[in-house]
Amino acid sequence: MKKFEEKTIRSEKIFDGKIVQLQVDEVQLPNGKTSQREIVKHPGAVAVIAITKENKIVFVEQYRKPLERSLIEIPAGKLEPGENPMIAAIRELEEETGYSTNSLSFVTSFYSSPGFADELLHIYITNDIEKIENPRAADEDEFVELVELTLDEAKQYVEEEKIHDAKTAYAVLYLHALERR
Repeated sequence: MKKFEEKTIRSEKIFDGKIVQLQVDEVQLPNGKTSQREIVKHPGAVAVIAITKENKIVFVEQYRKPLERSLIEIPAGKLEPGENPMIAAIRELEEETGYSTNSLSFVTSFYSSPGFADELLHIYITNDIEKIENPRAADEDEFVELVELTLDEAKQYVEEEKIHDAKTAYAVLYLHALERR
């Protein structure tokens, strides 16, 4: 038995959307009592820390409806079923920024919100990017604007909450740590 394991008694799918599925599980708690868990199932996602030859970090500005505001974020997107995360990262970089790379390095993977979702986010880094003439088209319902910032500017954006999502804040912290080595 796993420490603090909650055994599923019953699971009911509530919603099956284009990106996420929502289910409600009835679980038996370690103390024998029961409770309900609302769980978002997500296919996983990728994100890229991309650095230009001028040592600027590539971001995109995008409106986020759940927040009713725009954020500055590192390029990212969801995995397609069975898709290799590194291939997805290259695809997302190209679609969102018009840059491509042949050289990605894996940084880390983490769960974005494990209290209610199973999304696993894979982060890669590259400092070998090239603007391409005919990049892949962005998703038809996605509107983004390219933003390139120095690390100091990115840190300021974190303080100003223009950068305010976990993956991008992680990227800035990661680059800050690399700079200090």
